[in-house]
Amino acid sequence: MKLLSKPEYLEMLDETRDKRMAWWRDARFGMFVHYGLYSALGRNEWAMSLENWPLEEYKKLASRFLYKSGAAETWADLALKAGMKYMVLTTRHHDGFSLWDSQVNPYNSVNFGPKVDIVAQFVEACRKRNLRIGFYSSLMDWSHPDGGSAAYDSAARKRFLDYIYALNEELLTKYGQIDVLWYDVPCPMENHEGWNSLEMNQRLRAIQPNIIINDRCNLPEDFGTPEEHLGGDGKRDWESCMTFNGISWGYVDSAQAEPYSYNAQRIVKMLATASSMGGNLLLNIGPTPDGSVPIEAIEPLKTVGRWLEKYGECAYGKLDRSPHRFAHGVCTISFKGRTVYLWNWIWPDEGEIVVGGFKGKLKAARMVGSGKPIQFEQDGWRIFLKNLNESDPIMGVAVIALEFDEDFEHIPCSGSPALNNGRVL
Repeated sequence: MKLLSKPEYLEMLDETRDKRMAWWRDARFGMFVHYGLYSALGRNEWAMSLENWPLEEYKKLASRFLYKSGAAETWADLALKAGMKYMVLTTRHHDGFSLWDSQVNPYNSVNFGPKVDIVAQFVEACRKRNLRIGFYSSLMDWSHPDGGSAAYDSAARKRFLDYIYALNEELLTKYGQIDVLWYDVPCPMENHEGWNSLEMNQRLRAIQPNIIINDRCNLPEDFGTPEEHLGGDGKRDWESCMTFNGISWGYVDSAQAEPYSYNAQRIVKMLATASSMGGNLLLNIGPTPDGSVPIEAIEPLKTVGRWLEKYGECAYGKLDRSPHRFAHGVCTISFKGRTVYLWNWIWPDEGEIVVGGFKGKLKAARMVGSGKPIQFEQDGWRIFLKNLNESDPIMGVAVIALEFDEDFEHIPCSGSPALNNGRVL
């Protein structure tokens, strides 16, 4: 194939990105699954490196990595019930252990441990539920003899890059259409030239023309990946990946992790932030050694799914990036065309909500979910929503939709005394 220069390649991505990213921009919410030999230790996915495990000792963990066939079905079932639209699986983490029947890397889950092609089961489980499929693929590899020396030894670098490319080529060839290639940790190389990312990604895109790729190969590609915090740069697509407990991506003891873990309200709050800023939320689970979903994640995610079933209009679909995220003190707002969604975290006892900063005529207000019309009065830039007697029975978080005329604009007051209800004094 003819390879493009970097400017030509980035231009090609710009020309095709809207079509390739359309499903992702509508999806909003996905499940990350961190699963591998480290799950058997229950002490974080970086244990091999942080605890200085010799490779031959670490490999013995395979005897305790006993994935039960069908566990991927339970992951996908939970993702579907949670209202998630796609899943990303760690097909091979930094420890170098592949979760598929790899001819490139014999250190895999078919030759060791459960003797199962976990990736194949994952793909099948996603397809049965119409969930989009993402493959996490680490660029770093602690098990490969050239993994470290590739940074300074040209012969080692060639062998290692050939290996990394062959692994990803195999993944993107064996399992039909794959929607996301999710790179991680571009060590030990410091730039895209070191990884030969420009050539590698063009060759991989030739196999999967509709795939989207993240930015962790030191090229901007399709989307950014802020980790453990919410928000992008406001200029390009982004997806925040978040652990479930702020401690570990891989499995840790559920009883001890539970106090640190997200409840349903916190998850919806993260979704609101992502929605208001035009990004996605990729929320992680770290399955147990046999692949079971950690117990502390199950009910919160199911509750979020029930909430989204009623209120998902405010999250799903291509939303406009909001320059401002608040319209009153205890809500978050998301925008879709001329519709403003108020994610109300605290429901008013007095049955009235006042919002400010809206320049334009409000045509209608309604409860999302029930569609019940809401009485309102508008005075300049202030809107009074009246006779509110509906609070969401699931979590106490209710959403209101405000429908504006075409000249709608949101310019919240900055607190300046020069402003009074949108009128200059």
